[in-house]
Amino acid sequence: MTGMAPVAFSLARREFTRFIRQPQRVVGTVAQPLLFWLFLGAGFGGSFRPAGMENVTYLEYFYPGVMLMMMLFASIFSSITIIEDRDAGFLQGVLVAPVSRLAIVLGKVLGATSIAMIQTLIFTIAAPFLGLHLGAGALVLLLMGFLLTGIGFSALGFLLAWGMKSTSAFHAVMMVFLMPLWMLSGALFPIGNVPGWMKMVMLANPVSHALVIIRAPFYGGPERLFTDSSYLVSLAVTLAWAGLCLGLSMARVNKRERGVS
Repeated sequence: MTGMAPVAFSLARREFTRFIRQPQRVVGTVAQPLLFWLFLGAGFGGSFRPAGMENVTYLEYFYPGVMLMMMLFASIFSSITIIEDRDAGFLQGVLVAPVSRLAIVLGKVLGATSIAMIQTLIFTIAAPFLGLHLGAGALVLLLMGFLLTGIGFSALGFLLAWGMKSTSAFHAVMMVFLMPLWMLSGALFPIGNVPGWMKMVMLANPVSHALVIIRAPFYGGPERLFTDSSYLVSLAVTLAWAGLCLGLSMARVNKRERGVS
């Protein structure tokens, strides 16, 4: 059987190469969140006055939320190549090859995660203009947050795309499923300013914890965050969620399906 690492790397490189060879996709995935951030930031800026955040503009508050949106949608929608590969016959060829099923999952997930991270890292260029500065330690924590978030989202996208028969069905399910997850993460408004029932839903949402580990490094380094219980809880939840999604994806691939393997 072919080694797992070379197979996973080859599949991940294939995903990334497909992405950079589509310049309109590159531009669109960066420009759309940027415009979203600028328009909503300008529109809600005058009415954003939450308690304890008087010195934070809405552009600054919404900035990590847009990063989360980029990670979420780029990771998930990169998984749509699973459906395209099945239609083209490539996936069937990989499945009958003497390779580890885990390598297939890791290759697709890491490829989608790298695509999402590249896009989001480009967006970090705006941070200094908001007065946000990252030290070396904080930058490492931010990258770790991107990586864990991307793996969780990509594995979730893989899990859902594996059983989809068409790209249109995938788009429909993802928009209905993903938009509420993102909106109820605290990306658009603080969790503390919502009704009690909504607060419980937001706290149970793993995407809310992903936002915490992305936002926190802009306001503190490792020495402070690793003593912050709320950050550590969110880090643990995001790590467990990424592991769970990877495990479920692996179990899904190992299940033989009619017409697939």
